[in-house]
Amino acid sequence: MKRSIALVFLVVMILSLSCAPGPNKAAGTVDGEGRVAGFWRGLWHGLIAPITFIVSLFSEKVSFYEVHNSGGWYDFGFVLGAGLFLSGGILGRKKKKDK
Repeated sequence: MKRSIALVFLVVMILSLSCAPGPNKAAGTVDGEGRVAGFWRGLWHGLIAPITFIVSLFSEKVSFYEVHNSGGWYDFGFVLGAGLFLSGGILGRKKKKDK
């Protein structure tokens, strides 16, 4: 029984990893304004991600993710910003105190 569960888990992991995106060829290159998005812009983009996602569904001019970024620092800022908004400090759950 444990072997079959481990095998299913392994197959699911391999299939999930095969769907991972490839490298961003535009990372580190400048955009039309001569800028590369770094940590602070990633943080901001993460904070506004829910709104940006909805707008991007209806507009071709709005992207959910800045492709002209500095790489790891932009990604870290984006994830940190999205985490703060979605589950961390801003809209996170507050624990009820037991009385």
